Amino acid sequence: MPESVANSGFAYRAFISYSHADRQWADWLHKALETYRVPSRLVGKQTETGAIPRRLHPIFRDRDELPSAADLGRKVNEALAQSQNLIVICSPASARSRWVNEEVLAYKRLSRGERIFCLIVGGEPDASDLPGREAEECFCPALRFATNAAGQPTAERSEPIAADARPGKDGKPNAKLKLIAGMLDVGFDQLKQREQQRRVRRMTAIAALAVTVMLVTSVLAVYALISRHQAVIAQRQAVVAQQAAERRQKQAENLVGFMLGDLSDKLNQVHRLDIMQAVDDKAMAYFDSLPAADATDAALLLRVDALKKVGGVRLEANGELAAAIASFQSAVKLSEELVRRSPSDVHRLTVLSDSLNWLGTAYWEEGNLEAALPNFIKVSAILQKAHAAKPDDNDLTFELASARNNVGHILEARGNFAGAQAEYDAALQLSRKLAARAPGNINWQSNLGNSWSSLGRLLLERGKLDQAISAYRSNRHIQASLAGRDRNNHDAQESLLISEAILGRAIALCGDFDSALRYTDDAVARAKALLTFDGSNTGWQDDFALYSQQAGGLLRQLGRFDQAREVDDQAVQTLTTLLKKDPISSEFQRDLSLAQLESARLQLARNDPAAANDSAAAALAIVEKMRAKAPDDRASLLLAAQARLLLGMAAAQRDDAGAARSDWTQARELLQPALHAGDDPNFLAAYSEALLRLEQVDAARPLVARLYAMGYRTPDFVALAASKHLDYPANAEFQSRIAQIMRGNSTRAGETSTPARIAGQRH
Repeated sequence: MPESVANSGFAYRAFISYSHADRQWADWLHKALETYRVPSRLVGKQTETGAIPRRLHPIFRDRDELPSAADLGRKVNEALAQSQNLIVICSPASARSRWVNEEVLAYKRLSRGERIFCLIVGGEPDASDLPGREAEECFCPALRFATNAAGQPTAERSEPIAADARPGKDGKPNAKLKLIAGMLDVGFDQLKQREQQRRVRRMTAIAALAVTVMLVTSVLAVYALISRHQAVIAQRQAVVAQQAAERRQKQAENLVGFMLGDLSDKLNQVHRLDIMQAVDDKAMAYFDSLPAADATDAALLLRVDALKKVGGVRLEANGELAAAIASFQSAVKLSEELVRRSPSDVHRLTVLSDSLNWLGTAYWEEGNLEAALPNFIKVSAILQKAHAAKPDDNDLTFELASARNNVGHILEARGNFAGAQAEYDAALQLSRKLAARAPGNINWQSNLGNSWSSLGRLLLERGKLDQAISAYRSNRHIQASLAGRDRNNHDAQESLLISEAILGRAIALCGDFDSALRYTDDAVARAKALLTFDGSNTGWQDDFALYSQQAGGLLRQLGRFDQAREVDDQAVQTLTTLLKKDPISSEFQRDLSLAQLESARLQLARNDPAAANDSAAAALAIVEKMRAKAPDDRASLLLAAQARLLLGMAAAQRDDAGAARSDWTQARELLQPALHAGDDPNFLAAYSEALLRLEQVDAARPLVARLYAMGYRTPDFVALAASKHLDYPANAEFQSRIAQIMRGNSTRAGETSTPARIAGQRH
């Protein structure tokens, strides 16, 4: 037992009380407290609780479920009695926990209520006093109310001493320091100042170490090369020189491994990306100087891992796509050399597939689908071979399902729907096997849902709108089940809201706007709830804005213009801010252009052609930049055509017939080649609109008939057909099938017919 704790009469510095739903927070806090080193200038200082120690250990943390009885158990009661402080991790889960409440009461009965400290990690303090928000309460009753002399709760309110680790509040670093300051009886500002001084010293030392290691590595690398040349020239000392060169090369590569491992992690913690980049550049220069043929297998594996780490930093931290691609290309080349040396080695094959996957991902981020596709195809081929040898390997099955999905995403984006169908079918079968093997594995169950979603998108693009909705319902059913298991699992909540929005958008194409708006509103509400937990999360901000504009389009077509304008303006403003923060994000660019186009439609409906022209032109400018990077991407092509249609409508409202005809003609020419790839109702509707606005009614009739047959029926399109005197009644047979699907009376897509990590779920 540490002397400082023993002298105080306690066995433990603190007791951590928490709900097992907050186990990760307890892990973090336990480690943070026990590894914290008190600033040397404070050690030994006398406070009301005794001399300040150098360390805060030991910390008691109950790791097992308590017995199902009123008594907390001898072990826990003894630990509470022997703990100098009690720290309660506060969240809605702990507020509902019987055991957390009993532990707080037990500690208060020891007359140590002033030594109770709270760490808020979720929920809201005193939310039980707010009607409708009771479920958000994070303080258990024993914390909210004082106890009497007998140790029983009273009606008198209590004010717990709390540090708030939630984003936008104290944050984790400051919350930890506040807890420590309370435990040590020192001022938070004093401890914070000491911590900042120590951080500056640590940063300076790390930077100096990085520079020193780079210099040493450079010297060793040069010396290794000189030694290698001397070995060739001096034949008598060839063996000795070669061994010396290999020894020094190994030393250099070990140093490089340290630079790209521990040192890089430490630099990332202090946000010294400039030194990280210098380290990566030095490592790349060193690897380029070494011939792969002369390296040992172990050395090549080290280089491959290092190159992928360098590429990952360049891709994710710095956004340097060209440099990242160069790193991954080098990793692929060395991985191929490893496989050449031992073609049947499964580990080396997986190393090669991982290198190829990184390279394909970088090309995808760049928008170069043509370069990304062959890399993903190679990954799929390697994993199929490995999976055939080990069909029961779950991790291998998951990786293969992801690889086939990646191939399918690119084939689909390029309009190869038949090829994408085969890939999605294979991925769905693999995902089904995984989900059946492990029903409790959330990741694998969610992956099955995403496979249904990918299939649904492909079915929609092939004109099978009813089957697409069935597949989307299957995805939503899975995601709703997963989100219901743990309402604090934010990833599951986001997957659910995305699946609801996708289903709502598909239903809207059938004309059922009440159902479509209900699903869309649910998605927006879930995104808003996530933002109350962390308002700085850009992914959740994007969800909220994207599906708000979707709701705006539905409200506009229902004639609720004022509500539509409110959500449209909010969506455009949010997405504009996000794009300023990350100008190269293709996702933010696409979503902002969608929001701007919907704003243009509303402005046209309100007879404001000037504003509509500005909105559509701004969207077109963004889309053209995207198309320059990926000219064969169908989604960008459709956005460009829709922008041209709206620009033409704005010109027509200004009585500029020539400009209107020019824009509509450009929309028609953009869409015509894409119609050969499938029967996507969005493409057919846009092309039909271009023909109708150009008064080419007879040419549009066959397309309108195809849309009617597949059940397409939006108010915008029905109104356009009526304006051109085209009869477009409701398709009763189709609507009956949709009603059966929504009641769950039909089989899932793909069970009665053969329908069918990068692109993600949102589409």
